[in-house]
Amino acid sequence: MLIRKLLLFIFLFLVSYNLITNSHPILQEKECNDLPKAQREFRGAWVATVDNIDWPSSKSLSTEEQKKEAIKILDILENNHFNAVILQVRPQCDAFYKSDIEPWSYYLTGKQGVAPSPFYDPLEFWIEEAHKRGLELHAWINPYRAHHVKGGEISNYSVVKKHPEWVVKLKSGYWWLDPGNKEVQDYSYKVVMDITKRYDVDGIHFDDYFYPYPSYNNNEDFPDGKSYQDYLNSGGKLDKNNWRRENINKFIQRVYNGIKKIKPTVKFGLSPFGIWRPGHPESVEGFDQYEKIYADAKLWINKGWVDYWTPQIYWKISNLYQSYPIILGWWKEQNKLNRHFWPGIYIVRENNDLNTTEIINQIMITRAMLPESPGNIHYSVSALEDSPELAAALSNGPYKQQALIPSTPWFNIQPPKTPEVSASVENDSVKISWSSNNNKNIFKWVVYFKYDGRWDYKILTADVNSYIIPKISEYKFINDNGELVVKKLQLTHIAVSAVDKISNESKPAIIGVNNLTAK
Repeated sequence: MLIRKLLLFIFLFLVSYNLITNSHPILQEKECNDLPKAQREFRGAWVATVDNIDWPSSKSLSTEEQKKEAIKILDILENNHFNAVILQVRPQCDAFYKSDIEPWSYYLTGKQGVAPSPFYDPLEFWIEEAHKRGLELHAWINPYRAHHVKGGEISNYSVVKKHPEWVVKLKSGYWWLDPGNKEVQDYSYKVVMDITKRYDVDGIHFDDYFYPYPSYNNNEDFPDGKSYQDYLNSGGKLDKNNWRRENINKFIQRVYNGIKKIKPTVKFGLSPFGIWRPGHPESVEGFDQYEKIYADAKLWINKGWVDYWTPQIYWKISNLYQSYPIILGWWKEQNKLNRHFWPGIYIVRENNDLNTTEIINQIMITRAMLPESPGNIHYSVSALEDSPELAAALSNGPYKQQALIPSTPWFNIQPPKTPEVSASVENDSVKISWSSNNNKNIFKWVVYFKYDGRWDYKILTADVNSYIIPKISEYKFINDNGELVVKKLQLTHIAVSAVDKISNESKPAIIGVNNLTAK
């Protein structure tokens, strides 16, 4: 008898609590057979710091001016439904972050080795502000460029002066680390691991600079005779070209494995020159990165030494010998291990309808050819700043809907648990609130809403825990007679899912609006 009374008390308490809090039962999946799914697409933009191309706009900006420019860039990306930023943090063996290995960047303060004043850590600031906006931040690193021709005077902090045995001077004025020098390999590897370990980056990113482009040395051979002779003296058998390629191959593999040991969920991405070799595919002509800068880019993706692949396919669709879709299709065939393939596209052209149409068409071609994990990275963010018409065309066109970044299944991380959700009717709207037992691993929330058979959604940042949804939505369209028709649609279902830092999405908690009570 006592047990029955106790059970009755618990039942009445739960019922009364349910009424007080306006809670409700969560629908089972079988009660809603068209579960929602958000669009998936990687939408990134490069932010180049070398020579102050994108940020900061000048070496003489104050800390506050630098921060304002950074926030403006991030706001543009968020407002136009991008979801990633690729920030160059090591342009010439100097740093856009506090480092015990390399000096503060010349492009940051105008004098290499001098910290920002008032002090702040730019990389830390960018990461925090990017994550606030639901943007991934990938640290873009140049592994071998020691000093740029527009890098100011060579300071006493520079690797050129601290380790002259590691560098060579090129005819054009660049200084380059020798990739065949074992100490150089260890040095650049140490830089990558330091960033990975100390900063909450979502990715590490290399571009197309390995051995320097021939023009940097007036088309003369790279001056690495000493390190090659050391290799031969140690019993090495490869000819010089294959030895050079092997130096890069080993470094790429080492970096990938090193990142995974420190932080297994940090992505490693590579952005090589767009053409592997002329004649691959047959119609393609152009620069031979395999033979000229010793980058066997096809090997790296075939081996799976990357998590995402971004060859710089900077040519137009109609270009006869470097056609965007033709090169795209060839690289797709090389992706034997199904890594993410998000090609780089060039958007810095004259701001006109032709350029806008070209970019939109390239995005749509990417979606059609890479439907499992679509995405592009745009070079560079300045075009979006300088051409608001282009940014608006993207956000009103292919980027009209927010998108989650494609998940990375080979990370083998379990998705988050379904969030706990409550909702109530407030006048002509429904207020929905949610929480998770493990909020620290949540990067985004997706709120889905269904109006008369049609699902839509809103992607929200991790700090948001409630959302108000109108019970009636207006749907406008043009009928066959050319007349504007406005239909009022009734809200029938709401759902909420949790998304972690590597874009795994939980099963949604689904609520039938008819079950809700008024507040």
